[in-house]
Amino acid sequence: MMHIPETAPASRPWLDATRYWPTHSRATAQLPAPLAVLDLDALAHNAHDMLRRANGMPIRLASKSVRVDAVIDAVLRLPGFAGILAFTLPEALRLAQRHEDVVVAYPTADREAIARLGASPRLASRVTLMVDSPDHLDLVDAVIPPRNRPDIRVALELDASYVVPMLPRIGVWRSPIRSATQAERAARVIASRPGFRLVGVMSYEAQIAGLANHPKGRPAYGAIVTALQRASWSELVERRGAAIAAIRNVSPLEFVNAGGTGSLERTSSDPSVTDVAAGSGLFGPHLFDNYSQFSPAPAFSFALDVVRKPTRDIATLLGGGWIASGPPAKDRLPQVAWPRGLKMIATEMAGEVQTPLTGAGRLAAGDRVWLRHTKAGELCEHVNEIVVVSEGDIVDRVHTYRGEGYAFL
Repeated sequence: MMHIPETAPASRPWLDATRYWPTHSRATAQLPAPLAVLDLDALAHNAHDMLRRANGMPIRLASKSVRVDAVIDAVLRLPGFAGILAFTLPEALRLAQRHEDVVVAYPTADREAIARLGASPRLASRVTLMVDSPDHLDLVDAVIPPRNRPDIRVALELDASYVVPMLPRIGVWRSPIRSATQAERAARVIASRPGFRLVGVMSYEAQIAGLANHPKGRPAYGAIVTALQRASWSELVERRGAAIAAIRNVSPLEFVNAGGTGSLERTSSDPSVTDVAAGSGLFGPHLFDNYSQFSPAPAFSFALDVVRKPTRDIATLLGGGWIASGPPAKDRLPQVAWPRGLKMIATEMAGEVQTPLTGAGRLAAGDRVWLRHTKAGELCEHVNEIVVVSEGDIVDRVHTYRGEGYAFL
């Protein structure tokens, strides 16, 4: 059983790259690549730093950013982490076999999973569906009518994007419900429908939690992002507070969830919020190198082997094209972490079967190169197993969702 200490580790070896990455290489030298490694001490540091930043507000673990049962279970044993924010209903049903509070972050149209939920009083008491339209209620009723099922727990999603006249929408396209009036109307629709119980609200401010405000080499852009985030936060706190108050006039709420790893400080200060969602910060992907308010340890990384040298200065890695979701750009590519001085080639970049790197004069076939994914949980879709290391030794080997035979999305 993986164990995360209840206090943060004193040492921070990742601050010295010349020590950190070679230690990983030595610990895993006999294991074949591609190889995913989780540093337990760096994970512990990140978990405790997230708790510090949340300032006492419970953190609901965003499972899409982890996708490893052993890590999910270990993190949820830490005081301060409570509940799960799942990304699909089938995943939530699986997690609810051993966890009592699982909220599905996105509306579902999975009829088979809805039928499973409605057929089990135990699962129905543990899983909360996300809705933002009567259509979502109609879909559930069409699969299994209210008379044939326990009440289905639902949460109402509020749009948290920033909308300013004459500017593009800042944030993500999610719920159509923005105002207090719309929120109260939606709550009353749910309250009027037999077989449903409104228990929570979710409101994700992606433009604050998921948008880096300190990109390297782009100070002007960072200043603009910071200013927009400040303005967006001011607007959102007032609007969300009014909406939550309106919903509470209709139904008592068990939770109001908001935010993400990049907004823990801000979101936890909102008096209308009861828990903040976060998960990516546990692994510390390179996306978070560009935030001003925190700097997580690079806990999760992957290694590829050099398989040939087309020239003295170029080394070719086997594989590497593990590109992150989002707008296509260089920041979606894996980042070469070690050895230093290696760069991808513009005409190939990170490829499905090979990734050539320049600056590789000292590398030979069989040498190991360490990379970091842009995001967190997405890396787990490429490997069946994660090797857990601590202080230079392998201490565990755990399966990802993929390794357990699950592909939820």
